[in-house]
Amino acid sequence: MIGKRIRMERIFDRKSKKTVIVPVDHGVSVGPISGLEDMVETISDIAEGGADAVLMHKGIVGAGHRGYGRDIGLIIHLSGGTTLAPDPNAKVQVTSIKEAIRLGADAVSVHVNVGAGNEPEMLHNLGMLAAECDEYGMPLLAMMYARGKKVENEHDVKYVKHVARIGAELGADIIKTVYTGDKKSFKEVIDGCPVPIVIAGGPKIESEADLFKMIEDAMDCGAQGVSIGRNIFQAKDRVSMVKKVCSIVHGE
Repeated sequence: MIGKRIRMERIFDRKSKKTVIVPVDHGVSVGPISGLEDMVETISDIAEGGADAVLMHKGIVGAGHRGYGRDIGLIIHLSGGTTLAPDPNAKVQVTSIKEAIRLGADAVSVHVNVGAGNEPEMLHNLGMLAAECDEYGMPLLAMMYARGKKVENEHDVKYVKHVARIGAELGADIIKTVYTGDKKSFKEVIDGCPVPIVIAGGPKIESEADLFKMIEDAMDCGAQGVSIGRNIFQAKDRVSMVKKVCSIVHGE
């Protein structure tokens, strides 16, 4: 598993053992929203700010990754789905691990909405991809959410700790999921998951103080980083925002 270990070192800071990931994969689900029109500029700002990795779909790699000075880790997203679909929570595989390797990926990611109509297919896909990732020495990040008709509140700890554990049980190396809202309940999520957890940023948060408090609390509980998109790429000063987030996550 030396290949997987080497690649993990490209997306986690070697000193802090934590990571700041910025997903910019929203173009498939909601289109070219604010902050994602000029991908070269956006990714350049993210890299300049010191993020450890950027997460994107395969077609955007050539449009902005590593085409400038500072290097940054690359995570290729394997899942897709749109808000226009009959079930917006349904995700399907849209590329392969082999293609991600050809593109120079340091890791791949897959999205699973537990509770959605096609949950069985998404869980099957996660398990099969985890086995293939082991074969190729490729780290797998699983975005695990509780979303569907039976889910009343996706931030409820009973759901969050369940979906995080599912991701670990099926072979993911890193789990991305939501923060539960308080340290006591989120500690239950951390304690119940044997692999590193990074928290999602979610919808745009207007108060920077609220965003930073969420990150600080999650890190205090044992989270090993963040995967924050809109709250970074839609910030007025992206470089400054990334630097601030990195300073919290890496304890600087």
